Amino acid sequence: MTTKPLEGKIALVAGATRGAGRQIAVQLGAAGATVYATGRSTRAGRSEMDRPETIEETAELVTAAGGTGIGVRVDHLVPEQVRDLVARIDAEQGRLDVLVNDVWGSDHLITWNEPLWKQPLDNGFRTLQLAVHTHLITSHFALPLLIRNPGGLVVEIGDGTKAYNDEHYRLSAFYDLAKTCVNRLGFVLAEELKPHGCTAVALTPGWLRSEAMLEHFGVTEENWRDAIAKEPDFVISETPAYVGRAVAALAADPDRARWNGRSTDSGELATVYGFTDLDGSRPQGFRYITEVVEGGKKADPADYR
Repeated sequence: MTTKPLEGKIALVAGATRGAGRQIAVQLGAAGATVYATGRSTRAGRSEMDRPETIEETAELVTAAGGTGIGVRVDHLVPEQVRDLVARIDAEQGRLDVLVNDVWGSDHLITWNEPLWKQPLDNGFRTLQLAVHTHLITSHFALPLLIRNPGGLVVEIGDGTKAYNDEHYRLSAFYDLAKTCVNRLGFVLAEELKPHGCTAVALTPGWLRSEAMLEHFGVTEENWRDAIAKEPDFVISETPAYVGRAVAALAADPDRARWNGRSTDSGELATVYGFTDLDGSRPQGFRYITEVVEGGKKADPADYR
């Protein structure tokens, strides 16, 4: 990036250890922002997900991209830790311009393709805590700092646009509820922030080539297309940087209020703002799923990239 449209801006990416959150933090940094990147996995110890990515690595990637990365271990289910985090941002920066709620951490808890009465309740309730309560707690403490200045942005990261989720069962009652709640929270916060000149948006990536997804298919980012033989629709997948660039584009848009209360995806924002994925393409994940996978349209997948 030759310009730094977010230089001087302060962002908090809650849930930035890996996946979409990590690259949202990195792309905000590439645009010049100071980014507080939070999560539970550090070099001193892993979270219950037991993955190797750490919040320190994310902060280093933010700084290497051209921003200032500050990694902070925070469990966003513990109100006192979130309160202290926001107090620290206030003391060090005196402002907050962008809040991204990306906390999830529930992959290991989901039971797919089983009805509610066969779901483990403890895992289901833990999923809702990690995926919804964390967003509520973080917004509760962070929004008073964000609304001090007009123009602030809140992005709720989920899976599936409102339009898609309203018409599709997401293969698990608890997962379905979690992702529906995140979209609705984007709408709710939009209403509450509007009088303060701030904006809230619900945003979803398409089929995300996260670290875990690459491992699932036994590929790396360098040879990810090898997985298409096992799963042909993986052709429409996108890197986490794509949704990261979507957030950076929203944050840099002086007219971002036009998105207030909207539910959108990385593909739609790429069409509007002109950014690309790392390979120069513009994947249209949810349009491809709706029109080709589910709609039966005969099309070249290249037409959706």
